[in-house]
Amino acid sequence: MKNKFLFLFALICFSLNAQKNIYESDKFDELSQKHETLAIIPFITNLELKDKISAIELKHLEQKEGYEVQNALETYFSKRKKKKKFSVEFQNTKNTNALLNQENITYENIDIYTVKQLCEILGVDGLISGSLDLNVLLSKGVSTDFRLMDYINGDANYGRIGVKISDGSTGKLLWKYEKQINKKSGKNTTDLIEQMMKMTTRKFPYDRERPRDRRKS
Repeated sequence: MKNKFLFLFALICFSLNAQKNIYESDKFDELSQKHETLAIIPFITNLELKDKISAIELKHLEQKEGYEVQNALETYFSKRKKKKKFSVEFQNTKNTNALLNQENITYENIDIYTVKQLCEILGVDGLISGSLDLNVLLSKGVSTDFRLMDYINGDANYGRIGVKISDGSTGKLLWKYEKQINKKSGKNTTDLIEQMMKMTTRKFPYDRERPRDRRKS
């Protein structure tokens, strides 16, 4: 019985760890050669909550979650910059959002603009954007207590996140990272981003210490 439990636990852990994917364009070096500054924009969020709420409240919560990821990424890069040498700078998100507001670009309509348009407005060389699918309010905090039945029943799965980097001059996708969000991912948005980005250590494309032979898709 013990061996059966350990096998099942190992299978679950393998499945959870396997549900992530990193893509990098084979033209990354060519297109990013002159990149100096990247902007982080709010993530497009889709919430499917168990509690019934109005459409207006749902949109408000989706926007809040999207901005939380933007803030969490800025916090992560700011902290890591003290320890790691990135080859690019990251635009202050307050400046990013202010510049967008000046052009009447809001969370509701930002998805109708192209990467090239947004980068030109923001005066940056590339864009960090992404999507977030959640069935919980991650920004409020979630349970990380391990219960085997939660993983078996699917109650440990909170959604999925995708982070991508696009080139400003061509609009082409340069790098993308996708990961399933579950109880092992972190207790809140900041924790999720911290753990998620640590998984990309030496794979993040603007890390100067990353081995060159790992820069291919």
